[in-house]
Amino acid sequence: MRKTSRKSAAKPQVKPARKGIETLVRKDLRKLETYQPIVLPGALPTDGKQPDGRLIKLDGNENPYGCSPRVQEALRVYQGYNIYPDPDQRELRTAIAAYAGVDSKYVLAGAGSDELIDLLMRLFLDPGDTVLNFTPTFGMYSVNAAVCGGRAINIPRRDDYTIDVEDGLEAVENNTKLIFIANPNNPTGTLTPRDDIARLLKTDAIVVVDEAYYEFSGATMADLVAKHQNLVVLRTFSKWAGLAGLRVGYGIMSPAIVQRLMAIKPPYNVSVAAQVAVLESLKDIDYLKGTVKKILDERDRLFVILQNLDFMTPVPTESNFILCKVIDRNPKKMRDDLRKQGIFLRYFDTPKLKDCIRISVGLPQDTDALIWALRAWEDYQ
Repeated sequence: MRKTSRKSAAKPQVKPARKGIETLVRKDLRKLETYQPIVLPGALPTDGKQPDGRLIKLDGNENPYGCSPRVQEALRVYQGYNIYPDPDQRELRTAIAAYAGVDSKYVLAGAGSDELIDLLMRLFLDPGDTVLNFTPTFGMYSVNAAVCGGRAINIPRRDDYTIDVEDGLEAVENNTKLIFIANPNNPTGTLTPRDDIARLLKTDAIVVVDEAYYEFSGATMADLVAKHQNLVVLRTFSKWAGLAGLRVGYGIMSPAIVQRLMAIKPPYNVSVAAQVAVLESLKDIDYLKGTVKKILDERDRLFVILQNLDFMTPVPTESNFILCKVIDRNPKKMRDDLRKQGIFLRYFDTPKLKDCIRISVGLPQDTDALIWALRAWEDYQ
């Protein structure tokens, strides 16, 4: 009978158990500073309502008029929810391209422009690469950079929230792959001139111009995409078209980038409901432009009223929201106190915004209720 050697008979060594799931998490993400989204109305036990039961939601830059009536009817009668959407987005991209005035080969849709921001970083960032960011701005740029193994270089904006192009160009490193500019900027509403963006295009980095609020400003770089392979323009149907809950945005970019993103995106990333909603929205442009005009008219009215409040200084804006500096008052307390009355505003606990509150433009009756509440709040401070 064959004898078993001591070596072969020895019990295998058991590795000590890990100390919980945290040891499996990527080390660079364990202390990630996450994006702080809005807290939905009713989520806090102290949230209140208006005397008539309404909630006045002015914290998410949504369209208070909602989507086109055609969208609601199309979603009601659609019979294909049991079938996967077209992974190549053929009909959707063709319709978006016609609206944007470009060839469909330059277009890619995503589950909100947020997904496209993430996909661009996944495509271009190697570990340790950098992303140039002009702050304060949309917080997901720096968060996504960290999630994708990169690092954000944050260039502070001037006191009037415009960007200093020279500072940006000097900060570009050899491994700077992406430059992000929200235009108009969120949460300040300020525009960056085309010439400034054109100067950034002379770098080797991909310049991503986030035009989420394009329909309110009319300013775009989309016409230059065909001339600059390193220019990407992002837009969304969340704001102007009232489709925030369906999550659909699109990018206008070099066909070479489109093909690369097609290869790495989830195959069915834009739901059939979102595709139906976009197609119907683009058949009802006149209606949607009408709601955009109403929002812009109300924005101008709100701006003038805010100017007449001694404790509020509104920042000039080209979007559907107004950032206000709160003078000799606590903006965070303002936000919290008005939540108790069913009025929801946005506060950012970040540099250059700690003394500010952002107000989305609502319906005329929302403006009236807000101003009454602000005046009453000031009297009790």
